[in-house]
Amino acid sequence: MGSSGLVDFHCHLDLYPDHAAAVERCERDGVFTLAVTTTPKAWSRNHELAKLTRHVRAALGLHPQLVADRAQEIVLWEELLSHTRYVGEVGLDAGPRFYKSFDKQKEVFNRVLTACAAARNKILTVHSVRAAKVVLDMIEQHMPPPRGRVVLHWFTGTAAEARRAVDLGCYFSINAQMLNNEKHRAVVRGVPLDRLLTETDGPFTQTGGRPSRPSDIPITLDGMADLFGKDRGWIEAAVMSNLKSILSQAE
Repeated sequence: MGSSGLVDFHCHLDLYPDHAAAVERCERDGVFTLAVTTTPKAWSRNHELAKLTRHVRAALGLHPQLVADRAQEIVLWEELLSHTRYVGEVGLDAGPRFYKSFDKQKEVFNRVLTACAAARNKILTVHSVRAAKVVLDMIEQHMPPPRGRVVLHWFTGTAAEARRAVDLGCYFSINAQMLNNEKHRAVVRGVPLDRLLTETDGPFTQTGGRPSRPSDIPITLDGMADLFGKDRGWIEAAVMSNLKSILSQAE
């Protein structure tokens, strides 16, 4: 099975109509795909499908938007953590729909970071909607770079917050929709190229009127090439190099 050299570091493969087919497509297309989960109860099936592949890995998550109803599942999350290096989707969401659970979210995220830091080899993909400062405060307190690697998924914080995240050792995963927003383009432009990965966040983004797939990553690479004034092949190689760096650092 060949590799395309493409990276989708945040995709909800289990939310496509046919989960197994979505995994098979990633494997066939040779796209390194991190299959994130929204609850720890979903991890086992994701892992079962991913462990048979070369290119797909399953991440153990407890999505902040679900914490209001599922906070108790952090116990199961903690029980499963030793079975994977990959964690996500986790983090905080202070948007209007979810702010009422923000204190509970912080309790859960604190337990996530503390457990990952103790393990020392985890790679996290982190949600930070309207909560970048608090997320970074908690990363600074609980998850210094020697303890693991944090990738900020679809980061929408300020340029100053992005610089702080870089100083804290964080990486960023970028999708095509981010690059269609001038404010977000400006923030991405300020991030060092050696801290960038690509993602789709499929099926929550659209490509050509359908849910985005990992094989759509070249669209994001084209956008990044335009943003940084680089050849697409150069950007693709840089993203793959960054992925290898994260994997080696977390071993």
